[in-house]
Amino acid sequence: MPLNPRIENWSGKVVWLVGASTGIGRATAARLHAAGARVVVSARSEAGLQAFVQGHPGSLAIALDATDRDAMRAAAERIATECGRIDLAVYCAGYYKAMRATAFDLDDALRHEQVNYVGALHLLDAVLPVLLRQRSGHLSLVSSVSGYRGLPKALAYGPTKAALINLAECLYFDLTDHGIGVSVVCPGYVDTPLTEQNDYKMPGLISADEAARCIVEGWQAGHFEMHFPKRFTAWVKVLSHVGDWLYFKAIRQATGL
Repeated sequence: MPLNPRIENWSGKVVWLVGASTGIGRATAARLHAAGARVVVSARSEAGLQAFVQGHPGSLAIALDATDRDAMRAAAERIATECGRIDLAVYCAGYYKAMRATAFDLDDALRHEQVNYVGALHLLDAVLPVLLRQRSGHLSLVSSVSGYRGLPKALAYGPTKAALINLAECLYFDLTDHGIGVSVVCPGYVDTPLTEQNDYKMPGLISADEAARCIVEGWQAGHFEMHFPKRFTAWVKVLSHVGDWLYFKAIRQATGL
């Protein structure tokens, strides 16, 4: 049974993706553009955004830093004014550097918090008034399987992604009665600039295009959570509910860490 209204026709839908200059965000924006959506892309990289716009006629680029609350508000106001509405807002901005407790870096850990979690709060602050006024639309947060349970080298990254899963669940309780859909995306390992730094085995690695396909199909089906690739993420989900000894042993064997 769908937990959200299905988004089956993308033609003319106004979609705003924050963190769309590379990786999953860019691939998802491209897929939605091909489906007929009016796509707005945001990120810090103006060059990356302009390259997207040049390759996807009719799309709009708004450069911003997700950690800048005022910039996020201004962008939402501009989109609502120029496009008339916001049908889907997606937070896919992300920051990741592998970290272990033996080399803990507080400044870098706080950078993860600001980009991965606080930036999502900035998006909520900017778009919730628009969505509530419309009594329609959809809000989607890109988290990670790192948010299910702890993983090696995810000391700074994992907790921020766990926060996004919890945030999405809270939002679902509050917004469904207002006609607003909420979803959370929990990818496994995806071949993006963020994962290029990993020096360990990444089980089930898929392309950003494949990730985008899974995400868009999830919105179309009305899912609350999209996790992929299933051959890896379903296994992690099961392990999340087993005893701690078995969980730690299995993850160490899978990653070699």
